Amino acid sequence: MGGSGTDGTDTGKRSNGQLGSWFVRSAWSKGELARQVNRKAREMGAHHISTDTSRVRRWLDGEQPREPIPRILSELFSERFGTVVTVEDLGLRTAHQSPSVSGVDLPWAGPQTVALLSEFSRSDLMLARRGFLGSSLALAAGPALVEPMQRWLVPGPAGEAEKPAPPAEQRPSRLSKPELELLESTTAMFRLWDAQCGGGLRRKAVVGQLHEVTDLLQEPQPEATSKRLFTCAAELAELAGWMSYDVGLQPNAQKYFVLALHAAKEAGDKPLGSYVLSSMSRQMIHLGRPDDALELVHLAQYGSRDCATPRTQAMLYAMEARAYANMGQPSKCKRAARMAEETFADAGGDGEREPDWIRFFSEAELNAENAHSYRDLAYVAGRSPTYASLAEPVMERAVELFAKDDDHQRSYALNLIGMATVHLLKKEPEQSAALGRQALDIACKVRSERVNTRLRKTVYTAARDFGGVAEVTELTDELNAQLPESAEAV
Repeated sequence: MGGSGTDGTDTGKRSNGQLGSWFVRSAWSKGELARQVNRKAREMGAHHISTDTSRVRRWLDGEQPREPIPRILSELFSERFGTVVTVEDLGLRTAHQSPSVSGVDLPWAGPQTVALLSEFSRSDLMLARRGFLGSSLALAAGPALVEPMQRWLVPGPAGEAEKPAPPAEQRPSRLSKPELELLESTTAMFRLWDAQCGGGLRRKAVVGQLHEVTDLLQEPQPEATSKRLFTCAAELAELAGWMSYDVGLQPNAQKYFVLALHAAKEAGDKPLGSYVLSSMSRQMIHLGRPDDALELVHLAQYGSRDCATPRTQAMLYAMEARAYANMGQPSKCKRAARMAEETFADAGGDGEREPDWIRFFSEAELNAENAHSYRDLAYVAGRSPTYASLAEPVMERAVELFAKDDDHQRSYALNLIGMATVHLLKKEPEQSAALGRQALDIACKVRSERVNTRLRKTVYTAARDFGGVAEVTELTDELNAQLPESAEAV
């Protein structure tokens, strides 16, 4: 590439003060940042990237790196600070992209939604086959994310509802009723596999199925069939987003969630749309943006207030509690957690009458969410033992219930890790290590970078704070041997 170096750069003239500020706060050396960039590039399959200290110095001096370096830096600093650090925040330029693959402010119209789903899923499949995971996407946050999502509630163009639909006999479909039902049951099967095995094993299969559904949506269909296909597309896009989130592809995950919400709107399915928004809210909590998470979950609650089942409403209350916990608002967190419990009690035990996408929200999941809310409160309140004690019995109940559920092994592992963190907060390292060892056994069987990352963080925290405890030392050695940091096959 001429004189641009192995990662391809354009020379700038002014030093990059924004990047420099984030760099200084990170406490990384130039060599460490270069090592982190190379590691992330290998995870993405971008093996042509080879960054060194001198190149980092040139970026700080104002040189503008080409993609995927800006996105890699964005992800690295986001992980470092636990909040979204955009490419623009770093004073870097993003590559020019068509509206179909950049941003979240997309047109709310059926044909455009189908085209965007088709293009993005095809791009994802092609890039994955070539070993390069993801395109030059950047995460959106704050008003740039929340304001476009608010248009989920805006009715279609004036007069659209009055247009008579073409008669079904003029819109022949090659899709039979049994074939449509098979598509729907396959989506449920993929969801089960994700819960059992993690997002890394079947993500490409889900993306491929989504692409097939968009092909069907581009053919003439009776209105009822079209709505069912949009529902199927929304569920598959949400699941593709969830699996991307689970394996650490955060920009891809957000894009799929946004497209899933668009498809749910076309299907006229507000409860499903509220579920998609709850997934977006969960991602924002993970990325250290609880304010955005709260706005998204409030939007979900408002949009589905007159049509969501008690189980769905309970799930939304639980997510509201998580957001309040991470914002450091204990009274509002406790109130939302209590509302989740009371509303869940109204749901009854018959989940078979619910949509498949909400059946995961069981008594175990309710306890897990509320326990994590109390655990998060403990961290926000400066490792408060009071909130840790509040979390302990609720987390114990979640672990007990998930231990009996072979279909949700990832959730079992995550709650074992959650319980381990509670014991660390209570300065009980031996109990924490015992739970961590159980979680490690499951982590070696499922394909979830989310599980791996949380387990590593918990064990390394234990090693830092209680390095002299034999059980902690043994677990740290086992973790490094059985679960070394490496790229996840997606």
